[in-house]
Amino acid sequence: MSQHPQGLDLAARSRARRRALQALYAWQLSGSHMNAVIDQFRHEQDMEVADLEYFEDLLRGVETNVATLDESLRPHIDREVSQIDPIERAVLRLAAYELKYRPDVPYRVIINEAIEVTKRFGADHGHSYVNGVLDKLAVDLRSVEKQHGR
Repeated sequence: MSQHPQGLDLAARSRARRRALQALYAWQLSGSHMNAVIDQFRHEQDMEVADLEYFEDLLRGVETNVATLDESLRPHIDREVSQIDPIERAVLRLAAYELKYRPDVPYRVIINEAIEVTKRFGADHGHSYVNGVLDKLAVDLRSVEKQHGR
């Protein structure tokens, strides 16, 4: 039973997002330069099962645009970005990056993936918080897509 190549791409991107979340979490806590974090993850993680190009795009995109991403999240959160649980903060930044800068990825995929990684790595009810914030952010960043139900 062979998988359609698109299915393989989607699975590889899901793994890339999970790895990117872990790397972004490490970056937030360590304050290391993103290049060092990426190199560390390349060596320590099983990156051949993920989409390495997408992994790097996510991390470099968040690093480059972190102030803009945090600003776009601010109207939808109930505290300072720095006070959000580190896992949830990393998930929100990754998803905000994809919503804002990766129009090739449907917003529903971005939100669903964010909820799933938060369930896996975050606090018990963190996924509900992430879902609420990203639903509001998607209205800001993907209103045309949301109106057409894509």
